[in-house]
Amino acid sequence: MRISFSFSTIKLVKMAGQFKPKRPKLAPNAEKSYFESYADITVHEEMLGDDIRTNIYKKALLNSKNAIKDKVVLDVGAGTGILSCFCVQAGAKKVYAVEASSIAEQAKKVIMANGLQDQIDVIQGVMEDITLPEKVDVIVSEWMGYCLLYESMLTSVISARDKWLKEGGLLFPDSAMLYIAPICDDEIMVDKVNFWNDMEEVYGVDMSCLLPFARRSLSKEVMVKCISCENVLSHPQLLAHFDLNKVSHHDIQAVHHKFQFSSFGIADFQGFAVWFDVAFSASNSAKMNPIRPGILNGMSQQINDQPPTPQGTVCKHDVSDASKLTNEEPKDLTMEKVRSEAYTEDISSQALILSTSPYKPETHWKQSLLYLDSEIEVAQDSTIAGTITLKPCLNNYRFLSISLKCEVDKKKEIAKTYLMGYELPNKNKEE
Repeated sequence: MRISFSFSTIKLVKMAGQFKPKRPKLAPNAEKSYFESYADITVHEEMLGDDIRTNIYKKALLNSKNAIKDKVVLDVGAGTGILSCFCVQAGAKKVYAVEASSIAEQAKKVIMANGLQDQIDVIQGVMEDITLPEKVDVIVSEWMGYCLLYESMLTSVISARDKWLKEGGLLFPDSAMLYIAPICDDEIMVDKVNFWNDMEEVYGVDMSCLLPFARRSLSKEVMVKCISCENVLSHPQLLAHFDLNKVSHHDIQAVHHKFQFSSFGIADFQGFAVWFDVAFSASNSAKMNPIRPGILNGMSQQINDQPPTPQGTVCKHDVSDASKLTNEEPKDLTMEKVRSEAYTEDISSQALILSTSPYKPETHWKQSLLYLDSEIEVAQDSTIAGTITLKPCLNNYRFLSISLKCEVDKKKEIAKTYLMGYELPNKNKEE
């Protein structure tokens, strides 16, 4: 389906970087480059400028004063130190702010400027390599990357938990959910593909022959971009559920899910969106009433109306239970009530949620989009089935490899591999 647009020079200039991730891409085979990327102040400007992200962390910590007061806290990947400062505001006796990049020097300045140098110790070093003076009562970390697992910082949180967290200690956040849904994204077709159809009108040169190449180029790697809920073609499904109190390094080496979607109506199916939610349920009485994955996604009513999700092999210790909980959501949870619960400051009965869903306000994570080489027309109740696997790349575990297989109405199977981290993905290197 071709959609025309009115061409302008301003739009042409803006288009070049419009859909690129803001965080620096990592250089191949260079662990050092990962930490160096976080020495760039613009990365921290982006994260702190995400007021949804930062305010939810602040609310989660300040609402947990009873759990944090007079406790020892470890901040994994402290950055400029703002989460460490929140922990002191919540009553922490001592905070160890561990940061591997040179931005740690700037964090020390922030802590000095706020008069918190007696309560917060900044330790510059890799979490897996440093030694703390004592074990801790609480671990706080903003470890989530695109597609949740890109950059693989969760491995550092797991290592810190296993080595330094006291028995019965708390984690902020303490669970994470990954979701997937099929999408139609006509906007990207206008801006990045059908652009070539308009060259004859603009410059008098027919370049429409480049359309298939442009479409394939779009689907070489994961695109980080916001979509709206109108782009979603079916009920989202829970791809993975991680309980951070239990998840192991082995659990995140290969996250696999088998899916089957039923299309809402006639549309051009162009790929899939992946997003995540994390929950802060490890404080107050919320720990006695853990978050249910259906509420996290803001889609409980819709999920409740669909047949049970086919089960994959993700996190065997908890994913099947999570899916059952999703399908048992109460019928009277409207979208408005779900949103108010997910963002309320009172978490006495429900965990506080940080969501990157297209049904929620935009965050700097946006959504991660997996485009197909060409669109497929679907109709009401068309079946979109297949599998998806996320795993670290073999030659750089910070990078993410995503293998996707899908088919529509049991017709020709499509198989694609997406790499997150390379400017020019090389499939042969990964395999």
